[in-house]
Amino acid sequence: MSDETATAMYRTRTDAVTTDVGEGRPVVFAHGTLMDRTMFAPQLEALRDEYRAVAYDLRARTDWYAPGYDLWDLADDCDALLDGIGEDSAVVAGMSMGGFMGLRFALEYPERVDGLVLIDSMAAPHTAEEQEVYGDLVEPLERSREATPRELADGVTGYLFGETTREEKPELVETWVDRWATYPGAAVYHELHSWLDRPDVTDRLSEIDVPVLIVHGEEDPSIDPSRAEPMLEELPDAEMELIPEAGHTSNLERAEAANDAIRSFLDERF
Repeated sequence: MSDETATAMYRTRTDAVTTDVGEGRPVVFAHGTLMDRTMFAPQLEALRDEYRAVAYDLRARTDWYAPGYDLWDLADDCDALLDGIGEDSAVVAGMSMGGFMGLRFALEYPERVDGLVLIDSMAAPHTAEEQEVYGDLVEPLERSREATPRELADGVTGYLFGETTREEKPELVETWVDRWATYPGAAVYHELHSWLDRPDVTDRLSEIDVPVLIVHGEEDPSIDPSRAEPMLEELPDAEMELIPEAGHTSNLERAEAANDAIRSFLDERF
């Protein structure tokens, strides 16, 4: 299966991979590893009165989850998605992996980006130590069409959710563990490897001359807020909003605070 075939899905089967609500300036949401487009349900609800809010499933949550692909392939998918929804450009909002992709989309397709929202993401790569830990975690899944083992799904909650959420919203965490335990192992393997050894793009951020909002959970256990802050220095037009009592999925864990930040940014800048 070629990357062209996988990318074409976003142009020709758009309705099957998106949730599309509202009318107005388009805002396109791209999820992070292990998540899916439903993680943005609170944002779509908050924006639908004045914006066209579109969340989509990246390759790992579709039937085109293998073989290997990288973040530039995912940027091509996003380009095809804009064709599929009939928009020339959009504000692209990406969480974690979706943000890694969003930065590369802005570099590869600058004319299609009106602005960026980077949720619990960063421009720098992961450390060699992190790459080894994450790589070892998914290595047994490489060729598995079986569901991801429940114990692995349980084990990664500490990476995805903040301490407050794990204590106060166990039902939210459990809902996602149930979902992760249904994914084909190979889908998780290829998803993680799409970004695991990505090069640093910090030195290219000056090329991204559109308004950027950085939204970050104060309790993010995977990407500490301090790792997102350098983007403020390098991006020509960026601001940052910290979300208290939220972890790596801050837009889901503290949806109201995240919605306020995103809505204010969109209303003021667009």
